[in-house]
Amino acid sequence: MALKVLIVDDHEVVRLGLRTLLDNYSDLTVVDEAATAKEAVQKSLRLRPDVVVMDIRLRGGSGIEACRRIVEQDPDIKVIMLTSYAEDEMLFDAISAGACGYVLKQIGSEDLVRAVREVGRGEALLDPALTQKVFARVREAARKEHEESFASLTDQEMRVLAQVAEGKTNREIARTLFLGEGTVRNYVSSILKKLNLTNRAEAAAYAVEHHLKEFL
Repeated sequence: MALKVLIVDDHEVVRLGLRTLLDNYSDLTVVDEAATAKEAVQKSLRLRPDVVVMDIRLRGGSGIEACRRIVEQDPDIKVIMLTSYAEDEMLFDAISAGACGYVLKQIGSEDLVRAVREVGRGEALLDPALTQKVFARVREAARKEHEESFASLTDQEMRVLAQVAEGKTNREIARTLFLGEGTVRNYVSSILKKLNLTNRAEAAAYAVEHHLKEFL
């Protein structure tokens, strides 16, 4: 059974080009076209296409907002966002809005057809040129989350925690950091209290889980 496709772009020439391309394949059927965000939502909910190929910038509203409204009302409709530029914020806004695919308009014809097929099968797709941006954003978000995990600790407490994570005793930590054993004991108590932990084993696990060594 052919995949039903709705084309959304505010440039008639682009719509015509996309229709001509997709109509060349027997497993793809263009059911209609739309030129505005409002029209995109209305036709999507009326025609129930399998895939909506939509420009991210539209007259009378954002393609991202249209995507959000379509997916909220019918999660079975898969949306591929098309864009001329690799803009970070729009990329993540589109993903948050529920887009299953995000590709640059410079994509080759065969690659676009493959993208429509893959998204139609329920797969997620991201233009290779944008993949590194996503990974970089995810890594940065993870790093910030880990960094915040130690925000309540002083630099010295972080150094003590690193030693605890290595399984060292208070005496060994005192010798390594040139501190009194009682001072180390106080630091450990403070660390446990600040991190809401109950013992050294939990503290060690916490330090490893949140990659403490990256912040020393």
